[in-house]
Amino acid sequence: MTRPSSSRPSGGVSGFSANRRTVLGAGAGLAVAASGTWAAGVGLGSTSATSSQIRIGYLPITDAAPLLVGHARGLFAEHGADVQKPTLFRSWSSLSEAFISGEIDAMHLLMPMALHLKYGLGADARITAWNHINGSALTVSPTIDDVGDLAGATVAIPAWWSVHNVVLQKLLRSEGLTPVIRTSPSASAGEVQLVVMAPSDMIPALANGVIGGFVVADPFNAAAFVQHIGKTLRYLGDVWKDHACCVTVLRGSLVDDDADTAQSFMDGLVAAQSWTRENRAEAAKILSDSYLPQPLPAIRRALTDHAADFPGAVHHPGWGGQLIDFAPYPYESFTAELLTAMRETVVDAPSDFLSGLEPAQAQRDLIDTRLVSRSIEKVGGMGTFGASSTQRTEEIEP
Repeated sequence: MTRPSSSRPSGGVSGFSANRRTVLGAGAGLAVAASGTWAAGVGLGSTSATSSQIRIGYLPITDAAPLLVGHARGLFAEHGADVQKPTLFRSWSSLSEAFISGEIDAMHLLMPMALHLKYGLGADARITAWNHINGSALTVSPTIDDVGDLAGATVAIPAWWSVHNVVLQKLLRSEGLTPVIRTSPSASAGEVQLVVMAPSDMIPALANGVIGGFVVADPFNAAAFVQHIGKTLRYLGDVWKDHACCVTVLRGSLVDDDADTAQSFMDGLVAAQSWTRENRAEAAKILSDSYLPQPLPAIRRALTDHAADFPGAVHHPGWGGQLIDFAPYPYESFTAELLTAMRETVVDAPSDFLSGLEPAQAQRDLIDTRLVSRSIEKVGGMGTFGASSTQRTEEIEP
């Protein structure tokens, strides 16, 4: 497997055009950071790899758990994949830039952003599995008791092209509210202003009254609760059952030109998903010890049962959507529903790439189910992840 040399100065990516960087910034939003104590240049320094190694990039959120657990427990190596220690990045845009410039070969990425990466930027991206499902929530000020109370408020999202934005807008509209951008929201008109904000800024912004709420991946929702700053109003998995948030993206050339390496990597990833869903407390400890900057109580809360704390936040208790979970098969029905929803979502970002994009096209040349299907069979089949079929009907009930 041949790769371009990887050397990334702190000032940016050599050869990465200003235009492409601008587009990524518009589509991806601001940085995702969890702690102000990170060393300068984390995720920005030069990296190197032998031709047989796979380089992983991740953001410090529980969404990255399968990639991180797979490395920590040696599951990639066990299945024959030579994987470097995952590299932490501070933002979706910097993670995407690293992928495009050839610095990393694998990453977890918001699925709407993966569509933008492929069809908006022409990147050699291939969705090879769902990385996780659910695991996000709408956290609000303690004074807010109902979605309708957000009229006239500002709500922060992590990126325009995110499942968070898509599902939040479905939830707002179901309550008769109108999402608006770059305008002061009118409470009498039922408007809610959306702003992109780094998750590290969301908790202090909520505490200071700058925003009325935020929607984001854990462990930020859990951290707001642990710090007595906010409460969970709705879990996104309780609005769209078992929705994919982040997907696993591999370089297309890796999948096509080195299928054995790609398969070994996928075998390790799926094994990590299976292990994590059955060993949540231990997984939280692994993430806290080596990969994520958030405190263990917040990470453990994000991975383990906590629905009883906010009974009003769960409208569909049978769905189990309050927790992050792991189900790697990328359902075609979800791709189709997501594309429809993205066209209905208000964004302050380029959206031309959606024009004429059909689900069958995305399923054909962006989403590759061959590797993950084989890996799922090796761990016992779809039943290992609580499913019985590779077909399903989407359930969306705000």
